[in-house]
Amino acid sequence: MANGWKGHRVVITGLGVVTPIGHEIGLFWKNLLGGQCGIDKITAFDASKFDTQIAAEVKNFDPAPAFPSPKDVRRADRFSQFGVYAAWQALRDSGLDLNRVNCDEVGAFIGSGIGGLQTTTEQLKILLERGPGRLSPFMIPMLISNMASGLVSIYFNLRGPNFATCSACATSNHALGEAWRTICMGDAKVMLAGGAEATIVPIGIGGFCAMRAMSTRNDAPKRASRPFDKERDGFVMGEGAGVIVLEELEHAKARGARIYAEMTGYGNTADAHHLTAPSPSGEGAVRCMRMALRSAGMNPEEISYINAHGTATPQGDIAETQAIKTVFGGHARKLAVSSTKGATGHMLGAAGAVEMVVCAKALETNAVPATISYEVPDPDCDLDYVPNESRQMKVDAILNNSFGFGGHNASLVARKFLG
Repeated sequence: MANGWKGHRVVITGLGVVTPIGHEIGLFWKNLLGGQCGIDKITAFDASKFDTQIAAEVKNFDPAPAFPSPKDVRRADRFSQFGVYAAWQALRDSGLDLNRVNCDEVGAFIGSGIGGLQTTTEQLKILLERGPGRLSPFMIPMLISNMASGLVSIYFNLRGPNFATCSACATSNHALGEAWRTICMGDAKVMLAGGAEATIVPIGIGGFCAMRAMSTRNDAPKRASRPFDKERDGFVMGEGAGVIVLEELEHAKARGARIYAEMTGYGNTADAHHLTAPSPSGEGAVRCMRMALRSAGMNPEEISYINAHGTATPQGDIAETQAIKTVFGGHARKLAVSSTKGATGHMLGAAGAVEMVVCAKALETNAVPATISYEVPDPDCDLDYVPNESRQMKVDAILNNSFGFGGHNASLVARKFLG
């Protein structure tokens, strides 16, 4: 194994989430460990004519505390509202006083797999029914997928590196990995990184239904997202955001920051195989996990827990299981491997960041969440998936996987902060 990345050390000092099972860290973590499921019948619109009529919606959400004014809230698509709120929460959690740091050295990489689909839908309706003269002048800035990152920069005066990743379901792991690399290279002291998504709208649900990618277990929504279970029949759509404050170690120590964990590695590869299906052997994921471990300077045996991509698709779960066994060999049987998408649904471009929040909390608390709704073992998925009940265990180092349509793979490695 290589000696790891030679650069500045990077630590996690702030966490922010908007999820179907909680809009702040404490409640989210409590509900996740408690096995709560955020999946139910869709309430955002009448889904009775759709093959899939269930989703993990964010309910009772008020973005106002994170925005300068009600007008600014109205001028932000739902995905941006989620992203700004999660960033605001992460900053508060970090204790970082932006008035006392050089904001030229603070940046944001907050991505989205699809962007402002709600705005696109609403404005297309206006165009077709009322003509082009009635389109909103804010339509384009509301729908473009970089705007959550842009708004965070504007509202918090972050003048450092800023862009938005867009790699389907790998989006926010790529954002975190590139933010980690930016700090390692000395181009920033602090980065807010993650992703936001809001696609529970008719065209979003309809498009994924047309692909036959989603579960149709409409009569049992709480049991519909079944990662690694033999009876899984597709993913369940989720929505929300996750944003993490990454900070250069000496900068964090100088201000007495609480440190959740140290981020140590990042892998980024392509399957070069298919529009939507993974390579059956998980070959691209294998190279990605190995790259992440190599950049961390860590051996596979040092990992305690993997937060799997685990979407509950028939092919994907098998390919990821095979990839883990290839990378970890005999140690794969000793790993705790869980997918939290049974609780949150699949949050697409936000999934990786929310799941990295899970990993940071696992390192902090020595607890790992369960893969819920796991009932029927699949002989092709034969690892320890922490079935149905969260587990107290020693967590020294984690690996977080995210894989996206187009063959995008992103893996992250973090460990307990050792000083």
